[in-house]
Amino acid sequence: MALILESGLIILIIGGVIVVIALWLVMQYNGLVALRNLFRNAFAQIDVQLKRRHDLIPNLVETAKAYMAHERGTLEAVITARNQAASALNGAKPDDPGSMRKLMQAESGLGGVLGRLFALSEAYPDLKANQTMAQLSEELTSTENKVAFARQAYNDAVMGYNTKRESFPTNLIAGMFGFVAAASFEVSDESEREAVKVSFS
Repeated sequence: MALILESGLIILIIGGVIVVIALWLVMQYNGLVALRNLFRNAFAQIDVQLKRRHDLIPNLVETAKAYMAHERGTLEAVITARNQAASALNGAKPDDPGSMRKLMQAESGLGGVLGRLFALSEAYPDLKANQTMAQLSEELTSTENKVAFARQAYNDAVMGYNTKRESFPTNLIAGMFGFVAAASFEVSDESEREAVKVSFS
């Protein structure tokens, strides 16, 4: 009888340990899912702001065309860079470091040509005085600030996810269930570390 009680107690203890381990695994898995969804949502906020930025640029170029006829190359470069950035954004996935690298490069290139456009526009007083250009510039500046804020929130979410994903013993679960590293949205060009400065006052 004592042997049966002892065997039952051992089975109960083993069962309890298995349940505790299973619950721990489920909690770790769910934690990874929650953090992954958090950085994906944060990337969606960047996506919204970058699309807004891309939508403003053609209007900005159209307004500038009337005043900057001799700067056709710069205007075309802005549109080309905008189209490349929009294409890279459409293909960007925060779980895919390659697509994120392409997006960061395209956005850096766009920021560079926008900076040149605004630097050249300083030489055109009529353009600086244009109300439409001033309004578009203000909207673009506001959007640039929102992009920077969304990028910071995204990078914070990525850091939290990647830290949990790489920490032991959660890294074992991440490896078993295919949780891949997320890519931060870093600025690849030193000149892009500050938002594009727009001033038509």
